[in-house]
Amino acid sequence: MKQLFKTTVAGLALVAMCCLPVQADDVTWDDIMRDHETTDDVLMYGMGNNAQRWSTLTQINADTVKHLRPAWAFSFGDEKQRGQEAQALVHEGVIYITGSYSRMWALDAKTGKRLWKFEARLAEDIRPCCDVVNRGAAIYGDKVFFGTLDASIYALDRKTGKVVWRKKFGDHKVGYTMTGAPTIVKDRETGRVMLIHGSSGDEFGIVGKLYALDPETGEEIWMRPFVEGHKGRLAGADSTTTGDPEAPSWPMNEAGTDKKESWYHGGGAPWQSASYDPETNTIIVGTGNPAPWNTWERSEGTNFRDFDSLYTSGQAYVNPTDGALIGFYQHTPNDAWDFSGNNELVLFDFTDRNGQKHRAAAHADRNGFFYVTDIDKLSDRNGGPINRPKALLNAFPFVDNITWAKGIDLETGRPIEVDGRRPPLPAEGETKGATIEVSPPFLGGKNWNPMAYSRNTGLFYVPANHWSEDYWTEKVTYNAGAAYLGQGFRIKRMYKDHIGALRAFDPATGEMKWEHKEEFPLWAGVLATAGDLVFTGTSNGFVKAFHAKTGAQLWEFNTGSGIVSQPVTWEMDGKQYLGIASGYGGAVPLWGGDMAALTTQVSQGGSFWVFEIPDELLASAK
Repeated sequence: MKQLFKTTVAGLALVAMCCLPVQADDVTWDDIMRDHETTDDVLMYGMGNNAQRWSTLTQINADTVKHLRPAWAFSFGDEKQRGQEAQALVHEGVIYITGSYSRMWALDAKTGKRLWKFEARLAEDIRPCCDVVNRGAAIYGDKVFFGTLDASIYALDRKTGKVVWRKKFGDHKVGYTMTGAPTIVKDRETGRVMLIHGSSGDEFGIVGKLYALDPETGEEIWMRPFVEGHKGRLAGADSTTTGDPEAPSWPMNEAGTDKKESWYHGGGAPWQSASYDPETNTIIVGTGNPAPWNTWERSEGTNFRDFDSLYTSGQAYVNPTDGALIGFYQHTPNDAWDFSGNNELVLFDFTDRNGQKHRAAAHADRNGFFYVTDIDKLSDRNGGPINRPKALLNAFPFVDNITWAKGIDLETGRPIEVDGRRPPLPAEGETKGATIEVSPPFLGGKNWNPMAYSRNTGLFYVPANHWSEDYWTEKVTYNAGAAYLGQGFRIKRMYKDHIGALRAFDPATGEMKWEHKEEFPLWAGVLATAGDLVFTGTSNGFVKAFHAKTGAQLWEFNTGSGIVSQPVTWEMDGKQYLGIASGYGGAVPLWGGDMAALTTQVSQGGSFWVFEIPDELLASAK
C-alpha cells in the first residue's frame, strides 16, 4: 500500500508538471543544468549546480583586462545602505539582484535601467544575526525566488516583480530568518522540480532545517532538521527522525527538564546555498554550528569527545525524493568556536596523489582547514551509519597559525585537537571562564564568501583571513528570541600588514601556489575564468583582477564602498561583461574588537556595477 501511494503521488506530480504552460523564454531545468557551460546567462548561485564559479569566457583576459571600464552603475537608493552580499542572476538581457533588507531589482543588462523593484515589508522584531543581508535569488519558469529576514520565501513574476506566492517557514520572533539564495533541483526519481532552501538563526537557538517547496505553489514537499533526534516532515506529516536517537551524540533532555536542554534548541542551520549532484541525485549542503556555542552545555561531565553534536558543523547529503539524510561528514565535532560548516561545497573531479580519480566536494571551512570528500561514499543509499568521517580524501590548512587543532587525521577523518583550546568552564562561584586565544576566530579562516575553481589550472582560489580571537565561557539560559551563545569573545589582528589573503591552492597536495595580501578582511566571493583571470572585491572598495597562474594583480577599480558580494560574468551581443555589487557591511564591522575600529573608515553604499571593454579597445586588442 505504501509503495502504491508513493507511485501515485509521483505520477500525479508528473501529470501536474506536464499540464503547466511553458513560455518560450521560461527558464527550464535543462537551462539550469547547462548553467556551468552556457555563457549568455547566469541562472544559479555558484554559476552552476557544481558551484565552481567558473566561466569559459575569454574576451576579458590577462592581456585585455587592463582596458576594463564601467559600462554603467545602478544605485540601490534610500537609507538602507547595509551589507550587499548578493550574487546576480542574468537571463534574457535582465539582471536580477537582491539587496539588504530583503529587496530585489530587475535591471536592463545593457543600460542599467530599472525594470522593477520589490521590497518585502519586514516586521520590526526580526532577528538577523549578522547584518540584514541577502545573498541572492533562484530562477525557474517565469518566476524568481528569494528568502527574507522574516523567515519567508517569495516567488515573484520575473517580468513584473509582482508577488505570485509567499510562504512563511518559521517564527522570526524566535530567530528564524533566511539570508542564503535558494536552489532549484529536479528529483530524478519522480521528475519533480523543487525549490530548496534553508533557515538561518543558530545564534538564537533555532533548530536548523532544510525545505523543499513546489516552485509553482510554494507548498512544502518535505522538511529535514539537522539536529539529531528531531523529526522531519513529508507531504505534511511527520517522517523519519534525523540520526539514531538510540545512540545520541547530544544529551537528549526535553526543554526545561534540566540545564542540558541544548539538543531541544540545537542549531545546525543550513543557511548557505546547496549544491546538487545529478549523477547520484543528491542535495549537498553545509550545516551550521550547534547551539549554544558553550561546549559544556552540550556535554555530560567534562568529556566533550563523547558528544559530537550531530549533525552540525559539517556537510549533509540529502535525498531529494523524500528529504532523508543519507550521508554526513563533520568538519568540527562538538564545535566549541562557532566554526559552523556552511561554507560552499564545490563539486569537481579530483585526482589524488596515487593517480586515483574521485568525484569530490571541496570545502574551505571556517575552522581553517580545506577538505576534499568523496561524493559517492557520502551519497551512498545502502544503509549503514550516516556519519562517515572516512569519506575524507584530503585535508590541509589554508591559513596560518591554526591553534585549535594540529591537523586532520586522514585515516579517521577527525581533527587532532590541541588540549586546552576549548574555552574552560567558569570556576566555582564565577559567571565567566578564563580567557583563551584561538585562531581562526568564529569569523573564520574563510566565511560564507565563496571560493572559485579553475578548470584550466586545477586550482582553488580561496578568500582567506588571518585573525584570532579571545574566547571565554559564560552562563547561558535559553530565552526565545535572545542570543543563545554562552561565550564571550573579542576579535584580534594577527599580522600588522594584512588580514585578507587571496590564496591559490592545489587540492591534491595542499601546496599554496600564490598569495595576494589585503589590509582589510576579504569578505567577497571569487570568480575564475578561462581568460586566465581571477576576480574578487575588497572591503575598502576595489574590484580586482589577478592572473590565475601567477597571482599578479592586473587591474582594479574603486567603487566607493566596501565590496562583500560575488562577481559574475556573462556574454551579451558578442561582448563579455563583469558584474558585482558594492556596499559595505556583513558580520565583520558588527562584532567589535580590532575589526570594528579598522572598518569605520569604509563608506556605506549600495550599488551594482557592470564593466566592459569599450568596442574601440576591443578592436585594437585583436
